[in-house]
Amino acid sequence: MARRINSSRPCAKRRQRGFAYLWTLMLVAFMGVGLTIGADLYATAARRDKERELLFIGHEFRHALERYYNAGAAGQNQYPLTIEDLLKDPRFAQPRRHLRRLYTDPVTGKAEWHLERQQGRIVGIRSTSTQRPIKQDNFDDDDAGLARKSRYADWLFTYPHDLFTVSQGGDKK
Repeated sequence: MARRINSSRPCAKRRQRGFAYLWTLMLVAFMGVGLTIGADLYATAARRDKERELLFIGHEFRHALERYYNAGAAGQNQYPLTIEDLLKDPRFAQPRRHLRRLYTDPVTGKAEWHLERQQGRIVGIRSTSTQRPIKQDNFDDDDAGLARKSRYADWLFTYPHDLFTVSQGGDKK
């Protein structure tokens, strides 16, 4: 009895291998798209964390300026001349620290800040970054002036928080 050879079988195996290859390529493509989306989400989350840290540091500077300003003798309230004055207040024999340490700007990664001055004294601080903030709305009342700013360098932290809206601005250096 002669066996019959089915010529369609090898062709079917080749087609199956082609489908497996196609499915593998599609899986790799979907994984690439997923990784790209994941990387974008991670980068956005990292920027939001830096924004939260910038807000925290801005509040720390604002509170340090407030403590320095109010620590003067009655009627002798004044702002510091340098950032180092917030670290160790030179007006007192016993060291008074209004700020625990000099923070680095979380957005730029540098310890460089733009100091806002009035009559040569520091009344506020801001980042030097020109990046556009993600957060544009829903700020606390003290930070309402930060809403809809086009760059982090426009986020100004002063004591009092509305100093430039009340006093019509200062000499900005």
